[in-house]
Amino acid sequence: MRSKLFVPGSRPELFAKALGGDADALSFDLEDAVAPDGKDAARRAVAQFVASDAARAAAKVLIVRTNGIDTPQFGPDVAALAGTGIGLLNIPKVETAAALRAAVAVIARAEAEAGVDTPLRLLVNIETPRALANAFDIACASARVAGLQLGLADMFEPHGIARHDPANVHAAMFALRMAAARADVFAMDSAWAALDDTDGYAAEAAMARRLGYIGKTCVHPRQVPLANAAFAPSDAELAQARRIVDAAGRTQAGAFVVDGRMVDLPFLKRAQALVAAAP
Repeated sequence: MRSKLFVPGSRPELFAKALGGDADALSFDLEDAVAPDGKDAARRAVAQFVASDAARAAAKVLIVRTNGIDTPQFGPDVAALAGTGIGLLNIPKVETAAALRAAVAVIARAEAEAGVDTPLRLLVNIETPRALANAFDIACASARVAGLQLGLADMFEPHGIARHDPANVHAAMFALRMAAARADVFAMDSAWAALDDTDGYAAEAAMARRLGYIGKTCVHPRQVPLANAAFAPSDAELAQARRIVDAAGRTQAGAFVVDGRMVDLPFLKRAQALVAAAP
């Protein structure tokens, strides 16, 4: 998941185009990209698209960012997505383990009502100083948590912390990465809002790569090639992807173990994409 491209949930005309692009993952946004009076329509459009045959067949990780867990939109978001088969549910604005457990209870109820057997896996945003301090506990609050995503804009801007200072960025990146490593979940890098500053994006992506992040968020398609280049797989990573694909061909199970790690559909699809793209 080298590149994760945001797709506004309010722009269904962009969905198919994004699916045909080069991003490894698509993150359909029901939160910040959707005006309050457009939430219901965006939710319906996203749920319908991610459950479509074209989306399910794509070699991409499909992610949906819900509204905050303390908003009246969270329950309807989860109910609409419970049976769609998305790879990850992205939960924003989580600051404590207790808050995440409360969110998981809502998700579990929605899955039970939908008759869903496979639990949704979670990508949890760490976007505030309090959340960063609690990142390990949040990651361990549920077995559903697959990864943590850094949100530097919300973490830095309200407190006057300079984003252009690499030392500040490294400190936050390192803290989150250590929490993710301790909890044995992946870490995903933050977005970069300055669309014309390709050097800044590339430098931050390179730092994240050195720290063991798996990829970086893209807010525009022009950032996708930068992320893909920064997080291009090594020979060892490609060899592991081939082992995952080979193992999948020998089992009918929805989840299986390769190299001592659990593998399920989102990671199988990523491995398949790596193998397909290899020279």
